[in-house]
Amino acid sequence: MSDQPPQATPPPGAPDPAAGQAGDPTAPPPVAPTPPSTDGPQFAPTPPSTVGDAQVAPTPPSAVGDAPGAPTSPPSDGSPAAAAPAGDASPSVGAASPAAGMPGSTPTGDAAGAQQPQGWVLPPTGGFPAGAGPYGGQPWYPGAPVVYPGAQFAYPGQQPGHGWYPPGIDPADPLVTPPGGGVSGWFDRCVGAVRRGWRLLLPILLLTQVLPAVVVSVVTLVLDPTAKWEESTADDPTALPDTFLADTGLLLAVVLGSALVFGLVQSLGWAAGTWVVTRQAAGEPVSLGAALAYGARRALGLWGWTLVMSLIIGLGICFCVIPGIYFAFALSMAGPVYLFERQHPIGRSYRMFHDRLGMLLGRVALVAAAVIVGSGAAGMVEGVGSLPFGTTPLESAGTAVGVLAVTLVGGVLALPAHLAQLVGLVVTYAEQRVQEGPVDSARLAGELG
Repeated sequence: MSDQPPQATPPPGAPDPAAGQAGDPTAPPPVAPTPPSTDGPQFAPTPPSTVGDAQVAPTPPSAVGDAPGAPTSPPSDGSPAAAAPAGDASPSVGAASPAAGMPGSTPTGDAAGAQQPQGWVLPPTGGFPAGAGPYGGQPWYPGAPVVYPGAQFAYPGQQPGHGWYPPGIDPADPLVTPPGGGVSGWFDRCVGAVRRGWRLLLPILLLTQVLPAVVVSVVTLVLDPTAKWEESTADDPTALPDTFLADTGLLLAVVLGSALVFGLVQSLGWAAGTWVVTRQAAGEPVSLGAALAYGARRALGLWGWTLVMSLIIGLGICFCVIPGIYFAFALSMAGPVYLFERQHPIGRSYRMFHDRLGMLLGRVALVAAAVIVGSGAAGMVEGVGSLPFGTTPLESAGTAVGVLAVTLVGGVLALPAHLAQLVGLVVTYAEQRVQEGPVDSARLAGELG
């Protein structure tokens, strides 16, 4: 190294190398760094470093390349610090970058592993993992739609289990419960059918269900031989009345005959009510006269199939109660099948029951429970109300009118049970049909004819 001192005058634009030389007697005394201004964010100067026993004063910032307030320490060997060339953007060790702290700039590290200024935030990496899209998907297919509960079968272009339905199935259909609708969907459609059609259904059921039941009850009261039997067995209560067989045969013949005759009227009411429920769901016009006219056209055929079903159920009950109950559930769809399809009602009902045993059994059980509760309540009211009139209520006009009024009230109270049976079976049949293929209310209304 040369023993000559450096030039007295540095080149233009270059910092004075002798300004920070520790052993130069002509150098000015160390000057304390100026505290940072409060007018804006500045970097505090680096305090003087200590090399051995000598204290080195901070070097003032150069004109080009160093940020104000960022002094540079000279080398520890006492040699003058080399000035950075003009335009050099690389800061010295320990000096802050000119753009330090500014958004979007990249920090420059040093060999000594100096930490970045406090508050530095790394820019976000962004993007998504390889193979994944911006939306959640299935683990086996990233980015695929999330599976929602819905249709239980698939058609071309549909993944099984998605909440989409093939053409022809409307999940908002007011009569047909779509696949996956469950008991709540079935119940909502039953309630909706009652709300839409009660103004027509109640008169139909009153004329075709309540009045025939009241007539049969009155005939039973007229032919009831209980009072006559009590008189004939007053001396020997354990003995059978002399006219027991004759009176019993006559009563059974009249009651069964009346039931058969009025069964035709009841079939008319079932057909008319089914017509009203289906056409209202399809948005087609309905009227009481048109409903009764349709019921009259279908009553005879429906009545015949009802007799066959009643015979099968009765034989099952005679052999054992359980087979009778089984036949009642298995043949519950025979009436709607005849009205909508008009062929093989017993066979179709049997297949529906066994193909979807749990579904059909549950729906029909709910309908049967509603019918039993409603009919039981009406029968209880009628029985309790008839007690004050005795065993011979028709002997006087007053008691006859009273017992007739009680019987009529009991029949009216049974109206909800008839309504639940009609609506429940129609909605259940529509649900069974959609399990076999696309169907809606308009198609069912067209099938009725």
